[in-house]
Amino acid sequence: MKTIDGGVTAPQGFKAASCAANIKYENREDMALIYSEDVCKVAGTFTRNVVKAAPVIWDRNIVNNNIGVQAIVVNSGIANACTGDEGISMCIKTAQAASSALHIPYEGVLVASTGVIGMQIPMDKIKNGINDMVPKLSYDNDAAHGAAQAIMTTDTIPKEAAVSVEIGGKEVVIGGMSKGSGMIHPNMCTMLAFVSSDVNISEEMLKKALSIVVEDTYNMISVDGDTSTNDTCLLLANGRAGNDIIDSEGPDFDAFTEALFEVNRTLAKMMAGDGEGANALFEVKVVGADNVANAKTLAKSVVTSSLTKAAIYGHDANWGRILCALGYAGVDFDPENVDLYFESKAGKLQIVSKGVSTGYSEEEATKILSEDAVTAICDMHMGDAKATAWGCDLTHEYVSINADYRS
Repeated sequence: MKTIDGGVTAPQGFKAASCAANIKYENREDMALIYSEDVCKVAGTFTRNVVKAAPVIWDRNIVNNNIGVQAIVVNSGIANACTGDEGISMCIKTAQAASSALHIPYEGVLVASTGVIGMQIPMDKIKNGINDMVPKLSYDNDAAHGAAQAIMTTDTIPKEAAVSVEIGGKEVVIGGMSKGSGMIHPNMCTMLAFVSSDVNISEEMLKKALSIVVEDTYNMISVDGDTSTNDTCLLLANGRAGNDIIDSEGPDFDAFTEALFEVNRTLAKMMAGDGEGANALFEVKVVGADNVANAKTLAKSVVTSSLTKAAIYGHDANWGRILCALGYAGVDFDPENVDLYFESKAGKLQIVSKGVSTGYSEEEATKILSEDAVTAICDMHMGDAKATAWGCDLTHEYVSINADYRS
């Protein structure tokens, strides 16, 4: 497996485009279109929030009914959530507009939205946007990059990743883009992720691969503890690579799943590090746990702790907050057998040994915590299980962004 340049257009047969439809934002692109020349198998995972946006309902029906897909239409600025029957009607009309412009069945058009909850999307702008984008569809990296930029809301950077891997003697490529900066919390966190591949794989195995990968990528990130109404991850596979079909578990399935994991882990970490107002990516590694489930629970507890996140922002090695967050996670462990470390590009420092301070240098700790990516390592000394969660520091800017979000 190797990392390559590009995003959703990296696999064979996939095109992308973007445009400024002025749905909510002005003077910036706010619509994206992803298109496959071949009908795709599709897998998806969606928000576990009981309040689900109209696009989530529309897309989930397509995924659950194994309907072949060729296009995804995405808008930013307005979420099309809590919009009643009109919201569902908007999804249908959007799919029909794309169907007409692309000459494909409307049932094969997925729809996604992100932005402010409760506002209705102006359909005339969506139609104009689709008609603007279709002639601009392109295979090149610039088109993929433009699409990644167009789906941003409070994000500060576009998020893209792509890898290639040899499967059955054929080069298989996986590319993706995502957005997410606020309302990010484990359990399909407002995040959107769109992943494309030219792998030849059955619907069942595609869904299985995505379900495996999501658990250790998107479900292990948190920015602010809020699970959105719109969270969606969609994975399309058009079979262009020409490998023998992956229709069961085995070496080919494992190779594809590993590559899929790499793309989605990269996108997930980029979202965590780009949390609203964030100055630093905060990574929590739990090692030496008694089982994986407990390792995940402990890692999530630390990465979601507001007090710990604030300490990371202040470059303060307040390890008591980490030990406290481990303690209320609901996992039984011996606090007098825990070791804690901080690590970054500036070095690695043990701050706790068997539940008490090592007498570490505060100056050295502050230096380590002043980098733009910081890791806390929690060694539980209970077994061999481990897990990693990603989040960010909690800053004054987070409050400012969300206090003004609707204006």
